[in-house]
Amino acid sequence: MNKEELYNLAFQLILHAGNAKSLAMEAMQEAKAGNFDEAEEKLTEADSAFNEAHHVQTDLIQKEAGGSEFDFPLIMVHAQDHLMTSMTLKDLAREIIELHKLIKKA
Repeated sequence: MNKEELYNLAFQLILHAGNAKSLAMEAMQEAKAGNFDEAEEKLTEADSAFNEAHHVQTDLIQKEAGGSEFDFPLIMVHAQDHLMTSMTLKDLAREIIELHKLIKKA
């Protein structure tokens, strides 16, 4: 895989992770407003975006495990960091939404 292809994959990771992060933020905003069905829909959409990113990441891992060697550009490191940060935010969003549900019940 050449450097241009790695850049393309990195940008795909950033795109999908960024979309998922935005959707997780929107989910928390919906929950704060008491719109729990909409919040859950946003989290479902975030999961779909993460699945897209995961496919890109898994493909790279499988190729490396199969013997391919890559000279990873810094943008790929940034993409992986962006993905992991977004995943953490989505997990946190799920917890915050549950807290909003508990507060609304009280």
